[in-house]
Amino acid sequence: MNSRNSLKILFYLLSCTLWAQEDLKKVIALDSVVVSAQIEPQSVHKSVKNVQVISKAQIQKMGAVNLADVLNQYINITVRPDINTGKQTVSFLGLGGNYFKVLVDNIPLVSENGFGNNTDLSQVNLEDVERIEIVEGAMGVTHGANAVTGILNIITKKKSRLPWEIGYTLQEESIGQEYNFLNKGRHIQSFKASHSFNDNWYVSVGTQRNKYSGFWSDYKGKNYSRTDGRRGYRTSPFETLQSNALLSYRKDRFNLLYKAEYMNERFDFYDRTAEFVFSPIYGGYRFGNDRRDFYQRHFHHLNLNGQYSQWFYNFSFSYQYQKREEENFRYMIDFQKEINNQKRKTHSMKVFYSTGSVSHSFANKKYNWQLGYELTHNIGFSLLNDEGQTLKKVEKEIDNYDIYSVLEVNLSERFSLRPGGRFSYQNLFRNQYAYSLGSRYSFDNHWEWRASVGESYRTPSFEELYTRSVFMGHAFLGNENLLPERGISAETSLKKTSLWDEEGMLVNNLGISFNNIKDKIHNVLLDMNNGTPHTQYINISRYQSYNCLISNNLKLSQWEITLGGSFAWISQKIDNQRYRTDDRYLLNINANTGVSYTIKKWDTSISAYYKFIGKSQMWQMSSTGYVIGDLDPYGWLDISLQKKFSNRKIELTLGARNLLNTIDVGLYRQTLSGEKTRLNYPIGYGRSYFLKLTYNLNINY
Repeated sequence: MNSRNSLKILFYLLSCTLWAQEDLKKVIALDSVVVSAQIEPQSVHKSVKNVQVISKAQIQKMGAVNLADVLNQYINITVRPDINTGKQTVSFLGLGGNYFKVLVDNIPLVSENGFGNNTDLSQVNLEDVERIEIVEGAMGVTHGANAVTGILNIITKKKSRLPWEIGYTLQEESIGQEYNFLNKGRHIQSFKASHSFNDNWYVSVGTQRNKYSGFWSDYKGKNYSRTDGRRGYRTSPFETLQSNALLSYRKDRFNLLYKAEYMNERFDFYDRTAEFVFSPIYGGYRFGNDRRDFYQRHFHHLNLNGQYSQWFYNFSFSYQYQKREEENFRYMIDFQKEINNQKRKTHSMKVFYSTGSVSHSFANKKYNWQLGYELTHNIGFSLLNDEGQTLKKVEKEIDNYDIYSVLEVNLSERFSLRPGGRFSYQNLFRNQYAYSLGSRYSFDNHWEWRASVGESYRTPSFEELYTRSVFMGHAFLGNENLLPERGISAETSLKKTSLWDEEGMLVNNLGISFNNIKDKIHNVLLDMNNGTPHTQYINISRYQSYNCLISNNLKLSQWEITLGGSFAWISQKIDNQRYRTDDRYLLNINANTGVSYTIKKWDTSISAYYKFIGKSQMWQMSSTGYVIGDLDPYGWLDISLQKKFSNRKIELTLGARNLLNTIDVGLYRQTLSGEKTRLNYPIGYGRSYFLKLTYNLNINY
């Protein structure tokens, strides 16, 4: 799509944005209460920052199993699958998961390579989610390192109006066209029970099992013995078990919450080609050098919040631990037997974390002031492949101790300002700081304008600091001398809400943002040895991006319709004196639309979600240096039907994902001689179908 057509789309959507309903005589409740990045819970339209809310009802309509299923349909967010590891990470506003923070109830979630960032979305369970809040823009003041492009906060359920709630869910899903009960498809079961002892005490427990049997495609499974490279699976099978428990106490102005979660996950990897060997014990047999990875994650969270006199307080304490163990073995295909099993820990991350704040309102709530802290003690471990085919253990502590302050000034009912600042003491890097200034102005007829500017920072990840993978002929190196990045972000938006009758609402939003990152960390090409790359993470590249977003959301009686578009211009310059890129701006386009229709008489909803990812450009390494890679455009279409029976005790959801059957997308690179090469860039596992059945037993006595 050329720039001229892009501008046509932009002005068309802008004309939709400026549509308004002027004669508004009836005011209706239209705002949900949000807590992310707020001094105290407040409605969306009073928030100085733009907050996007994804409700539990929307998640249920999608039949989503994990966070990746939900975010795959949202504008400016790209879910990136890794067929080698099974991970699914997020790219937001053109920047990867290192710049975007994922939290659960305002607590960052530990991952293999970070704390709150680089989160594997496939490991985030949604069965206990009340809603998801996404805040765009620099969030370094309130959320510290790595919140450069924004945050995603998962809010879980913490209370119930009923004495007992018991639910069981069974979901069956094909993987592409592949499905059976034994070794194909996706099989999910989940259970949750909660009990309100009285108005003060609430407890809940839950568990979920998710078995993904792998995408076979044209591969033949682990017992295939030919040497044609078709052994194993296109994407590896895995199985995840997650359990959680929650205890909540509420009385007067005091709230206490404890939550624990345990995750256990197993990935299986198979050699693509079988080999033959003769053994004095077994004779001649064919085998594969296979591997399985085991992930474990523990999560413990204690929160105290409430009010003392005129002061509000909120304190959280968390212990999290995630590790990955690797088991290598020889699989004897003829005997279907494993031998020479060797298991070892390869990565782990242990975090002791606390955050807290006190806040107070002055002058009849004209001034809201918040003072907060964040303490993080992070112990990382990695087993590295070093020179001479040796293994090297690295265990390092990464700590930060932060203090921040935010002041929200309500100059009038219409106009608010919000300055803030943070100072961070770092044990491995130079001390860091962040600042921001946000503003909101409400015009007549439900027009809202917001603008903010801020500077945030990103500290190097454990992988960037200590990776060392050295084999014959190539090396991928970390760098312990990396400096933290600093990023300046600015954004402004104009929002119009139009209301009519009791069930009609149209929300139009136009937003423009800018990011400028200095000392950007990048894995750069240092040398080519006989066509084999030697790379290392260094502070060398400069990154700038401009983003324009248009979104339109219509709710009218039984209809919900969304339409949005995003245009991003990204410039990244890399120059290590030998290999370099220029500073041209590369265009990336996203668009999405969603339609949901509810038949109230039948208690049935029909939904469809479509996302278009336009032609994307990026700098890539080649045997001659850096070249521009062009990723073909593609679309992603999901549909679902949700029906409720027996006074909503039974919920049935039928649907299809990826109806356009997107599996691979062409990634083209042009050499200096002008020759174009095509690589397959994996996106999904094809068109799939799912059925989800939930039974809810609610007891009221």
